Amino acid sequence: MRTTTETTELITDLHGKDMNIMEKTELKMNKKSLVSDFTKGSPTRLILGFFWPLLLTSMLQQLYNFVDTLIVGKGLGDNALAAVGNMGSLFFLIIGFSLGLSNGFGIMIAQSFGAKKIDLLRRNIAATIQLALALTVLLTLLSQLLLPSALRLLRTDEVIMDDSLRYGRVIFAGLFSAIAYNISSGMLRSLGDSKTPLKAILVSSVLNLGLDSFFIFILHTGVEGAALATVISQVVSSLICIRQLAKIEFIHLKKTDFQNERSLYLGLLKNGLPMAFMNSITAIGCMVVQFFVNGYGVVYTSAYSVCSKYNNLFMNPAFTVGNAMSAYTSQNFGAKDYPRIKEGLRVCLRVALISFVLLGSLMIFFSHQLATFLLDGEEAIALVENYLPITGLALIFVDFLFVFRSAVQGMGFPVMPMFSGILEMVMRIVTIALFMKTIGFQATAMAEVAAWSGALLMNTVTYFRIIRRYTNAHERPRLIRRRRIASLVTK
Repeated sequence: MRTTTETTELITDLHGKDMNIMEKTELKMNKKSLVSDFTKGSPTRLILGFFWPLLLTSMLQQLYNFVDTLIVGKGLGDNALAAVGNMGSLFFLIIGFSLGLSNGFGIMIAQSFGAKKIDLLRRNIAATIQLALALTVLLTLLSQLLLPSALRLLRTDEVIMDDSLRYGRVIFAGLFSAIAYNISSGMLRSLGDSKTPLKAILVSSVLNLGLDSFFIFILHTGVEGAALATVISQVVSSLICIRQLAKIEFIHLKKTDFQNERSLYLGLLKNGLPMAFMNSITAIGCMVVQFFVNGYGVVYTSAYSVCSKYNNLFMNPAFTVGNAMSAYTSQNFGAKDYPRIKEGLRVCLRVALISFVLLGSLMIFFSHQLATFLLDGEEAIALVENYLPITGLALIFVDFLFVFRSAVQGMGFPVMPMFSGILEMVMRIVTIALFMKTIGFQATAMAEVAAWSGALLMNTVTYFRIIRRYTNAHERPRLIRRRRIASLVTK
């Protein structure tokens, strides 16, 4: 009798399943095709199936940003374009913080889903909603109060100060819409749904571009119209994601899920805050670069705005596969399947490499065409032509960075990526401070290269240390248990 019981316990422990029968049944009956379980099936098929809708989502966002920039530049002029671009680093500081938090919260949600702990999954979602509401109020108040001071700290040219203020007031008043989308789409991605965010962005992008044209060319509202169009479209996209979440029965929240559990809040914040601070630290580094650029006049500001948009566009596929790596890693880490994580990493690195070859080549060989597409001034075009080939050659650094950093974060270790964000900031500031006066605008490109390569090295080393530790710790007890089972069976 003792032998049978002991064997059963060992086999149960070997499988590592702690989901009770009721939760298994509930998940099987309700998940249907609304979510994806990354713990079973071909890693390549799962990751690519998740990646393509996510990539289309991101590309639509970037396409919107470009067309929006085109509408603002052609409809309102280069100064208005500089004003909107000047807000980029400030907007990323605030939105990046909220995005980092939502990504960190999403990792906890994905890990509980991967472990099939459905009750914990619901409570994590409930706690995420509560924290998101508090975050929205806090960031909205701070951004409105500090906007004028922040623009002055950036040495914003007086020519574009008024437009920057008017654009920023509207954008930051609508922070609730951006945070709602980040949180709701992050939850969907954690559950393996990348198609709904695609649908949301498709609808909101079409709406946004239509509203942009209507406000700027028909109502002549200026930069406020572009900002208002963005806010309205984000409201629509968040509503689409929230509606889809409501269809997933096994995450329907009950009153008991909102238990104000301190341990849940601390767990979410422990994972979310380092990722939020990482984004904010990166944004601060970009703001310092913006500070130096603004000191050289509106032409430099316009050129840097365009260069930043092209960087974001061409690193987008790798950033997207990083998001796929994060969701995939989180679920499999929750399931304690560490070899699957390594398989997924190889798939994502191959995608990142292909992205570098294709898009890095465009930045190197078609820099003139890219510059003239968004700019009219010859001096600004020349600056962009000098910038893009440099970052195009180094694009592989940031592409691989997204994959390794997402893997580390997905395993629930956000602190070292946060330190890599600090390293990025330091490398940007030091490079721009040392070389801006000597090599001019090209220093902004060198600052990006230095930041990307330093952060990549730190995250790569961290990933291999963590995965080796958990793989060894997991395989050793399993080997011992298997030997014990074999000996018990032979008895």
